[in-house]
Amino acid sequence: MAKVQFIKSADVKPWLAELAKEHRVFAPSYDGEALLFRPFDPEQEIVLDRAATMPPKKTIFPQSEKLVDFTYSKDPENLSRIKIDAKANLPEGSTVVFGSRPCDARGFTMFDRVYLSDKNPDIYYQARRKNTLFITLACRTIENTCFCNWVDSDPCDPTGSDVLAIPVNDGYLLESVSEQGEKLLNSKLLADGSSRRAEAEKICQEIAGSINNTKDLTLAPEKLLAVFDNMEFWEEVSAKCLSCGACTYLCPSCYCFNITDETTGMKGKRLRSWDNCMSAQFTMEASGHNPRPTKAHRLKNRVGHKFSYYPTIHGGVISCCGCGRCIKSCPAGIDIREIVLKAIDFVPAAVEE
Repeated sequence: MAKVQFIKSADVKPWLAELAKEHRVFAPSYDGEALLFRPFDPEQEIVLDRAATMPPKKTIFPQSEKLVDFTYSKDPENLSRIKIDAKANLPEGSTVVFGSRPCDARGFTMFDRVYLSDKNPDIYYQARRKNTLFITLACRTIENTCFCNWVDSDPCDPTGSDVLAIPVNDGYLLESVSEQGEKLLNSKLLADGSSRRAEAEKICQEIAGSINNTKDLTLAPEKLLAVFDNMEFWEEVSAKCLSCGACTYLCPSCYCFNITDETTGMKGKRLRSWDNCMSAQFTMEASGHNPRPTKAHRLKNRVGHKFSYYPTIHGGVISCCGCGRCIKSCPAGIDIREIVLKAIDFVPAAVEE
């Protein structure tokens, strides 16, 4: 049974300071005008009344990380041959992320199906995922760009979290979701929260009830495939797109990357860095041919992957958390919801005989 504790708002920082003695702790705080997950600093304000500008994706999937150190050396038995000595740079230590939203934590479950496959698990992602715990904060307010209810989620969804924190009067109800999360709830700053459970459940019901206009996306996979070759459709919906890639960098479930090697003399390092399917160079081949030559082709792939290809491969699960960041921060005002609904409602023009 889940462990339920209560923490006063005033005790949140002292609790995080306790956790910081054993873990790296990240919490949302301002960096200029952007609200980001930054290393916990007791002198900095923690902002919990709004969702962060960016999800905490970097904590498990860094924007740029060194995978391997390597050294070249000549084979003493055959000087025409070069030997390579490579050493993996596996991450160490444990991390706690405080204040992420349910959509943020759920985003990593999209990664899991790809990077934690039985056949070829990604050892770097696997190490961080295993040693990163999420204390997720249920949403108290809903923005007009939010649509988690469209993708089988809700503002108090514990999926992907280790502890779910629900705002209640004077503090937060903390409910363990995983065994690792339960171990975080042993502080003397916490009190038994059983008496607050009914209050928390009522709040979650009220928040869920405040989201309306739920759309059924059951037909999205097949309908998007039906317009796959209709470039007139994709040129229309992508007309405003700037191909800036902001939507991908702000997305909790986008996981594309590029690999580069940097060498100095006989030593070098292999780096993995975020990449995005909205970039013209993402699919550029060495020959100069690009199978996705226009922004219409690239937007088709982005929307199709999230709402058609991924769910087809992974049991119907849509690779979108409904956080709405791609809508809120798009400089051109593109709304991915409108594109999906337009595809679902699309009726081909009648063919004249």
